[in-house]
Amino acid sequence: MKVLLVNGSPHKEGCTYTALQEVSKQLNQEGIETEIFWIGKKAMSGCIACKTCVTKHACVFDDKVNEFLDIAGDFDGFVFGTPVHWAGATGSMTSFLDRVFYTDFCGERNNFYLKPAAAIMSARRAGTTATWDQMNKYFGLMEMPIVTSRYWNMVHGATPEQVKQDEEGMQVMRILAKNMAFFLKCKEAGLKAGVSYPEKEQITFTNFIR
Repeated sequence: MKVLLVNGSPHKEGCTYTALQEVSKQLNQEGIETEIFWIGKKAMSGCIACKTCVTKHACVFDDKVNEFLDIAGDFDGFVFGTPVHWAGATGSMTSFLDRVFYTDFCGERNNFYLKPAAAIMSARRAGTTATWDQMNKYFGLMEMPIVTSRYWNMVHGATPEQVKQDEEGMQVMRILAKNMAFFLKCKEAGLKAGVSYPEKEQITFTNFIR
């Protein structure tokens, strides 16, 4: 089993990376392989609703989004990490997630169906809970079970060294990893025991005015 951890910070080895590393180390101890994917610091375009992904099965912008989608199918779970900017996820992270999930859905790639996901937030002081709510909405729309910890998945500090001093935050990261590992093992055991995926229904779209 493998979990892909996504670093949505412009700093490759900053505070968000430090939190992801704590999750990664614990997952490894639980027998789960991990890889960290950095979205980089180049400008990230948002979705322009061109619908090219419907026929191309990839985003019209050939950048980190397509690179991520090309490997996502090989992983069993995901942890998405972001710093907090203005009480929300970074602009590049939201643009990345908008396009990743829209392309996956419209392009029928099916990389994320019933794969567990978690979001972690890094902030100097505040805005983490609003960001946690924002990030989890993506997973809910994609039918991804949301994995939690014993507290909201956040760390505090202005530097990696300060994040490491956030003892409760680091513990929350480790417990999150343990819970993710438990869910993955239960899912694997269930499938091996013959528990099948839910029967899918044809999606019905309605507008609020009808």
